Amino acid sequence: DPRQLVADAHRTPVAAAAVWSVGHGRPGLIEPLAVRRGQQGKGFGRAMTLACASVLRDLGASSAAVCAEASNPAAVATYASAGFTAAPEVPDLRRHA
Repeated sequence: DPRQLVADAHRTPVAAAAVWSVGHGRPGLIEPLAVRRGQQGKGFGRAMTLACASVLRDLGASSAAVCAEASNPAAVATYASAGFTAAPEVPDLRRHA
């Protein structure tokens, strides 16, 4: 059950995110989340993360997960500021078509 959220400031979109729920009592996912350049560092990412977590809670999710690369300290800091804690890193896997 995907949902999309958009945050605006003065009628200008500043952040967007999607939440994914697979049902009551199951973990939900916040992915992707983006904040417009020039608006980063103003709290919009944290506010959007908290809003997404609230939507997942309303949908009955047992928890919320995010995916952030350790090489992206801004994303890691944003999610940490919203109460997320780091889990062990998982390698990205890919396959050629």
